[in-house]
Amino acid sequence: MTRPQWMFTIVLLAAAATMVAAAKKENPMSPIKDDPNLPRVLLIGDSISIGYTLPTRHLLAGKANVHRPRTNCGPTTRGLEHIDEWLGDGHWDVIHFNWGLHDLKYIAPDSDKLTRVDAPGAHQQVPIDEYEKNLDKLVQRLKKTGAKLIWRNTTPCPPGNVGRVVGDSVKYNQAALRVMKKYDVPVQDMYTFVMEHPDTQRKANVHFTSEGYKALAETNVVEIEKYLPKK
Repeated sequence: MTRPQWMFTIVLLAAAATMVAAAKKENPMSPIKDDPNLPRVLLIGDSISIGYTLPTRHLLAGKANVHRPRTNCGPTTRGLEHIDEWLGDGHWDVIHFNWGLHDLKYIAPDSDKLTRVDAPGAHQQVPIDEYEKNLDKLVQRLKKTGAKLIWRNTTPCPPGNVGRVVGDSVKYNQAALRVMKKYDVPVQDMYTFVMEHPDTQRKANVHFTSEGYKALAETNVVEIEKYLPKK
């Protein structure tokens, strides 16, 4: 191998190593090392929250340690099963949370897999009455932490999406709002933000573009900063 070839190989290997390290560093599921001088924030939610975890963390860099469970938090039923595990033993200053899209989605019989709304035997994973009861229990548990709570309501189900009915987010948000009013939990109205900024969301899909997730993160930070402990 000639010297130019050797040098080129070294450069390529270094670039690859840097890319691998960056990819590992940028995984929203990876645990972070706390700065003991900063407050601790916990984001709880499904794939929407996974999508905005990194930009939220970046925007709050130097202001808060932003954590999340190392999983998709799914429907309220999963929340009830795992909430103690997700909260852990540490102190939380702010908990920003949502459940909804996995509750209102339609699944096949004897399965938790998303299916067409009109498929034989299709039903919502968690009916709205059960959702409201589950959410009530979850809020009671979250309040025991002493953290400031922020409910982030459920984002829209756009036309053409598979497995969810357009408008069901509104119904589930109304049920959630009753719970939040009962426990005096502030509400971040992400649903309205998305309806007013439809380009943030992918077409016929409940998920968002990369720029959309950044926009959602910006709305998160506005709310979270209101409740961070004052220095």
